[in-house]
Amino acid sequence: MSTHPHRRFDPLRGEWVIVSPNRNDRPWQGQIDPPPADDLPEYDPGCYLCPGNPRANGERNPPYTSTFAFDNDFGALVPSTPAFATADNGLLNAQSERGLCRVVCFSPRHDLTLPRMDASAIRAVIDAWISEYRALAAVPWMAYATVFENRGAMMGASNPHPHGQVWATEHVPHEAAVEQREFAGYQHQHGSCLLCDYIALELRLGERIVCANDAFAAVVPFWAVWPFETLVVSTRHVDALPSLRDDERDGLADILKQHGGHLISYFTVASVQHL
Repeated sequence: MSTHPHRRFDPLRGEWVIVSPNRNDRPWQGQIDPPPADDLPEYDPGCYLCPGNPRANGERNPPYTSTFAFDNDFGALVPSTPAFATADNGLLNAQSERGLCRVVCFSPRHDLTLPRMDASAIRAVIDAWISEYRALAAVPWMAYATVFENRGAMMGASNPHPHGQVWATEHVPHEAAVEQREFAGYQHQHGSCLLCDYIALELRLGERIVCANDAFAAVVPFWAVWPFETLVVSTRHVDALPSLRDDERDGLADILKQHGGHLISYFTVASVQHL
């Protein structure tokens, strides 16, 4: 199977994906980009996210010394969107969507990406994620929150300062809804948690584990479709980020440090949860 084209089942989405190992042997004469510049200063007076600097909307950042979170000045979603719905023969449907977009600066230093920070500083970022999660969960109409990072110009990051975002919406996004459906179906069929069973199997096999500790493991999913794709899963059944114990928050910080987040262009941790 390892050398022949085949398909693998993605239990998180209930879909089959094509795997073609032989494609790795094809010659490459396509575009090769140079590595990005790695000589950023600790502080950039022209950066909208550095401490004390004015942002694009004119508001000035405080002289923060750890993590710093604020409402995105150009958020894709806003809480004040009025309710509306349109439809045209069931084909041209549109509905309003309220939400809130937050920016979380990982560090006051302009030149520190997440994996270059020490574990205690990464732990502060995790605590900030949990604080944001709790605040959003207290809003009655919020249904889901996604914590993510787009890193690098290629991935659409508008600023090189190390930061991530939190998008909260009044409806559960499609991908999350699909995964929740598959979790519920697996629970009904097997009487156990899909992610708990999966990470236990991967830890026993040891074939795709990138790094692990007592609380978390980073694994290349059996059904991976991207060149660099990992799944970070808690080894204990956890329902949401705020349910992580103190030692598990340290464990997540350790995994992010070990993993070397330079491989993570997009990651979702709003659901470090087993449903």
